[in-house]
Amino acid sequence: MKKDPSALTLEEFTEFLDEIRDQPAWRAKADREMDYADGNQLDSELLRRQKELGVPPAVENLIGPALLSVSGYESVTRTDWRVTPDGDTNGQDVADAINFKLNKAERHSRADKAVSAAFRSMVGSGIGWVEVSRESDPFKYPYRCTPIHRNEIFWDMLARESDLGDARYLVRKRWMDSKRVALAFPEHKDLIEHSYGRWTDRFDITMDGAGSTDLADHWMTERGWSIEEQEWYNTEAKRACVFEVWYRRWESILCITTPDGRTVEYDQDNPAHQVAAAQPRAKVFKAVTGRVRRSYWLGPHCLHDGPSPYSHRHFGYVPFWCFAEDRTGVPFGLIRGMMYQQDSLNSGLSKVRWGMSVVRTERTKGAVAMTDAQFRQQVPRVDADIILDADHFRNNPGARFEVKRDFQLSDQQHQLMRDARLAIERVSAVAAAFSGRQGTATSGLQEQTQVEQANQTLASIMDNRSDAREMIGEMLMSFIIEDMGEAESTVVIEGDAITEDRAVTLNRPEIDPGTGVQYMSNDVHRTRLKVSLAEVPSTNSYRAQQLSSLSEAVKALPPNYQAAMLPFMVSLMDIPFKDKAIEAIKAVEQQQTPEQIQEQIQQAVQDALVKAGNENKGRELDIREREAAAREKLLQAQTVNTGITSTFAAMQAAEKIAINPAIAPVGDVVMKQAGWTPPTPGGQDPNIPAPVQQMPVEQPGGLPGDTTPTTPDVPTSADMGANEGIETLRSD
Repeated sequence: MKKDPSALTLEEFTEFLDEIRDQPAWRAKADREMDYADGNQLDSELLRRQKELGVPPAVENLIGPALLSVSGYESVTRTDWRVTPDGDTNGQDVADAINFKLNKAERHSRADKAVSAAFRSMVGSGIGWVEVSRESDPFKYPYRCTPIHRNEIFWDMLARESDLGDARYLVRKRWMDSKRVALAFPEHKDLIEHSYGRWTDRFDITMDGAGSTDLADHWMTERGWSIEEQEWYNTEAKRACVFEVWYRRWESILCITTPDGRTVEYDQDNPAHQVAAAQPRAKVFKAVTGRVRRSYWLGPHCLHDGPSPYSHRHFGYVPFWCFAEDRTGVPFGLIRGMMYQQDSLNSGLSKVRWGMSVVRTERTKGAVAMTDAQFRQQVPRVDADIILDADHFRNNPGARFEVKRDFQLSDQQHQLMRDARLAIERVSAVAAAFSGRQGTATSGLQEQTQVEQANQTLASIMDNRSDAREMIGEMLMSFIIEDMGEAESTVVIEGDAITEDRAVTLNRPEIDPGTGVQYMSNDVHRTRLKVSLAEVPSTNSYRAQQLSSLSEAVKALPPNYQAAMLPFMVSLMDIPFKDKAIEAIKAVEQQQTPEQIQEQIQQAVQDALVKAGNENKGRELDIREREAAAREKLLQAQTVNTGITSTFAAMQAAEKIAINPAIAPVGDVVMKQAGWTPPTPGGQDPNIPAPVQQMPVEQPGGLPGDTTPTTPDVPTSADMGANEGIETLRSD
C-alpha cells in the first residue's frame, strides 16, 4: 500500500514527545491544587510529625465550598444555543431547523454535563477539556460530549489562539483495554495484545504530574499511586497506552469568494467552481491554511493515520481556559492564591488543638516508678495512670512531681485564624453571600453589592467558558449538517408556550421559473450559519430571574401592553398546563379596566331585565293564544251543537210536513222570519234530506186514507196554520 506523504512520521512524533517533556512543569502543582479542593490538604510528612507529637490533624476546608459556589453559578446561568443565518436574509428557516436539531443534540449528547465538569477543572487548576466526537456505539445517540482529565491532554504551548487554531499538535494519552484496541485496529491485533508495558521512557510523557502528591485523603492516611501510575506500571491489567495525535499540515491552496460572501477551496474539476470563477464579482486567490489530520500510535508503532474524520477545522477537543501566566502560558485557576491562606488556617487550628491537649510536667529525677517513655505516653492521656516512687520522695525531702496545663488561647491567635478565613475569601473573589454564608455585610444593600462585585470578578472566566461552549456548538452543528447531506428532509420544529409547531423542508429541489435552472431551496450547505449563545433561559433559577425582571418592567406599562406581555410572562413560569393557560390568555383581546368591568356589569343587568320582560310578554302571549284556542274550540262545539239542534228541529218539522204536506208553506214563512235564506241555486237544501213522498190512498166514501187521530185537519186558512195546528217541538 502506498504511504500517504502527509502522514505523521515516527521522527515527528518523537519530536512532539520531546517538546512536551521540555514544557514548563505545572501539572504536579495543578494536581496538588485540586487535592486541596477535594479536602486532601495535609501531606504525609506533616501527619507523621503530628502523630509523634500527639497532635490531632485539623483541616477547615474553605477552598472546596468556594469552588463549589463558582461551579454552581455556572450551572444556574446556562443559556441555550441559538443558530443565526449570519447575515443571510433568506436563511432564517434553515437556521431555525438546524437550531432545533442542535438543541436536541445538546440534550442527548450531555453537553451541559461535560461543560460543567470541564468548568470545575478550569476554575480549579486553570484548564479543562471536552471531547466532541461521534459515538462509536450504534445503539446510542450519534454524538457525544465527554469531559477529559487535564493530564491526558498535551498541546502545543507555543500556540496563542484560545481555540488552538494555530497549534501544530495535540496529543491525548489514553489507557484502554488491549482487546478493545485490537478490535479497533484488527490489522495490528498481535502487536497490540503483546505490547503492554514494553515501551521505554522515550514514549512516556507522565514525567510532570499524574503522580502521587503525597497528600492525605479523608481518612488521614497517605494515599497510594494515582490511576495513571497504576495503569502504567501494572502489566497484569493488560491495558494498552494509545496516543491519539491531532496535528496540522500547512498548505498553500486556491480559494474562491462567491458574490454572496462565501469562501470555499477552489476545485478545478468542479464545473460550478469554474462558472463561479468566471463571474466578475468572484475572486480567486491563494491562501495558507492548515489541514487537520489524526493518527494513533502504540509506542513507536503507528496504528492509523489519515485526514480528520470531521468536516470542521478544529481538533477533536475543546479547551476551557481560566488564567495563564504571562511569560510561560502555564494555566492556573483560583485555587493557586488560596492555598497559602488555607495552610495558615490549618496550621493554626492544629496549633490550637495541640495547645488544648498539651501538658507540662516538672519532676525530680526518679520521681516516677516507670521509664521515661512509659511516662510520656501516660501523661497526655485523659485516663493517665502514673505510679510515683515512694522511696524517692521519702529519701529526698526536696523531691516533687507536678503536671501543669497552662495553655491559653490569646486574641492574637484568634485574629490570625480570622484573617486567614477572610484572606481566602478575598483572593478567591467569592463573597460569603455568594456562597450562601454570612459574611462581613451589615445590610442587605451591602450584601447585594458584594455579590455584584463577585459577579464582575468572574466575568472574564464566564466569557472564556462561553467561547468554549460556542465552539462545542459549532462542532456539533458541523456533524448535523454533514449527516443531513444533500437529501431532502423535513424538520418539524416543536413549538412552545408562545409559538406553534411548524415544518421546514430542507434541500428541496426546485426549478427557477424564469431561467429553468434547477436549484435547491433551503440548502443547508450554502447557507451561512453561526452558533451563538443567546439569552435563552435553560434553568429554573435563570427563568425565575428573567420573570422577576420582566414583571418589574411590565408593571409600569399601560393595561393593554400588560395584556400583550402576559403570555410571555407565563411562558417563564414553571406551572402545569402552561400551554393551556397561555391559550386562555390569548383568547382575551385585552385586559379590561375596572370602569369597563363596571359598564359590562351594568349592561349585563339591563340585558337580563330586558330578557326577563320579553319572557313575561311571551308567557302572556302564550296564555292568550291558549285562551283563543280554547274559545275557538268552545265556539266550534257550540256551533256544532246549534247545528245539530237546528237540524234535529228541521227533521222534526220535515217529519210533520211529510205527514201533512199542507203545512209546508207555513214552515217556509216561519223560517224566513227567523232569517233563513233559500239555497242558491234553488232546489232542495243539501243539508236536509228530502223525504220520500207517498200519495195518499183514498178510501171509499170520500174519506182520507189517514184517519190517525194525531193528524190534524187541513187548516182552512194560512193564518190559522201559522198559529194553530202545528205540534210544539219536542225538547229531545
